[in-house]
Amino acid sequence: MTPTHHANPIPNILTGLRLIAGVVMFLILAGAAPQGIPVLSDYLSPDDQFRLGRTAFAIFVVAASTDWVDGYLARRWHATTRWGAILDPIADKVLVTGAILGVLAWGSVAQSAIPCGLILFREFAVSALRETVAGKVKLPVTLLAKWKTVLQMIALGALQIALLWDGFGWPLEWQPHFQTFAYVLIWGAALVTLWTGWQYFAKAQQKMSQL
Repeated sequence: MTPTHHANPIPNILTGLRLIAGVVMFLILAGAAPQGIPVLSDYLSPDDQFRLGRTAFAIFVVAASTDWVDGYLARRWHATTRWGAILDPIADKVLVTGAILGVLAWGSVAQSAIPCGLILFREFAVSALRETVAGKVKLPVTLLAKWKTVLQMIALGALQIALLWDGFGWPLEWQPHFQTFAYVLIWGAALVTLWTGWQYFAKAQQKMSQL
């Protein structure tokens, strides 16, 4: 008998680790936030908070980088699987949602609340759309939607840096300029996110009308 070919599990393992990392990063970032967890925050000094915040940021950066690595390895090793295709967007959404909620938990970036909220609304809406039309209409991920995820992660990473600026020990006079840069990035990510969401809904409406 010819042995059954089993796809290399490493890409799916990386995707699963990214999903777990999103949850862990959120718990650390939100828990380290001022008044994040009432009892715990009483025992955390500002240095402890920044230390935990930097740890969460490092986890976010490593996890975000696997979004490219797992896809590259899956294609290179011909290890693409249906499970991996399902898990990958879930891991992305968990990481992005965890970063948004973690950043907002600090409560010092009010200017980012609206774009972050718009990103979350779009992600939930498109997920609901996919579930509703499943089995009727195929909505493949577009190239712009892939770049949208990259832009989201870069913008959320910049927001974390803006929050934790004091903890990195960088010159304080640069902080306002970097905050402005981070706000521009998150608004840009929100606009691209909304545009890709509209594209999915327009495509779904077009295909449903042809049924």
